Amino acid sequence: MGTKETLLALLEENKGSYLSGQEIAGRLAVSRASVWKAVNSLRKAGYRIDAVPNKGYSLSPDTDILSVQGITRYLKPVCRDLVPEVRQQVDSTNLQLKRQASEGAPAGRVLIAASQTAGKGRLGRSFYSPSDTGVYMSLLLRPAALKPEQAVKITTMAAVAACEAIEELTEERAGIKWVNDVFMRGKKVSGILTEGSLGLESGHLDYVILGIGFNLYPPEAGFPEGVEAVAGAIFRHRIQDGKNRLAAAFLNHFMEIYRAYGEQGSLDYAEKYRDRSLVIGRKIRVLSQGDSRPALALDVDQDCRLLVQYEDGSRETLSSGEISIRFAEPPSEESAL
Repeated sequence: MGTKETLLALLEENKGSYLSGQEIAGRLAVSRASVWKAVNSLRKAGYRIDAVPNKGYSLSPDTDILSVQGITRYLKPVCRDLVPEVRQQVDSTNLQLKRQASEGAPAGRVLIAASQTAGKGRLGRSFYSPSDTGVYMSLLLRPAALKPEQAVKITTMAAVAACEAIEELTEERAGIKWVNDVFMRGKKVSGILTEGSLGLESGHLDYVILGIGFNLYPPEAGFPEGVEAVAGAIFRHRIQDGKNRLAAAFLNHFMEIYRAYGEQGSLDYAEKYRDRSLVIGRKIRVLSQGDSRPALALDVDQDCRLLVQYEDGSRETLSSGEISIRFAEPPSEESAL
């Protein structure tokens, strides 16, 4: 890392406290002039660094800018093998990481962006990714012996981890609209897109790209037409270091679930997923190939598949697909099994 990056890491570790220029120079093994130049460079990048004579420099606690240094300070040991990278803008974190994966990048690469110009959603949709109000990330996984039909497990693990991260920071309940949308206060605040590459000889997934986007704050101009009816924000107001804290919290919770599943075959996350389901007992519409069928969502099983019952009494277990739901309608008692 250069002087700018090492200085940022030092200031992040001591956020809100003052470090003298002499102390910083000594700890970074650079000149006082180099410290001054690095401070100015960080200020130009948007960091609020206070300077007080005879006290030194301090990174303001109110700073809320994504950075590797800021995220790393909150990561737990379970994330020790992750290699995070932060960019202010990309076309799509999934696209960028897929390119790296196809070139042989190892598992654990994490690309986190403050905005996307071509964010990807499910079924070819775009994902609204404005600057300064969200966190958009993708994680490269190379799970051993995971079949394509099991890729939904990654999505559902991520949904649980997203809820847990949100609840950790807000102390508010988050819920899951099957299969990949996270809601708070009746609004969608996070979406997940899992993509994979199949190994032709093994029949297993060569790699999986887990993409997730969070709406942290309401956009200054509001959500655009077509999105405003369903989209919401996790925080009503800006919070201290919210972006770095949420990014790290998600990675902490996801890696705990993912490692427990890989090492112990733990399915604890499936019960957590079911407990946070927003669709069980509700009337929905199952969308498939341009068709829409009314149904009742009965349950979510251990594989996080959705059991539905159609109007003719027939039942189906959905492992993937799309549903629509009106959250204003109350749950039905018919869902009890």
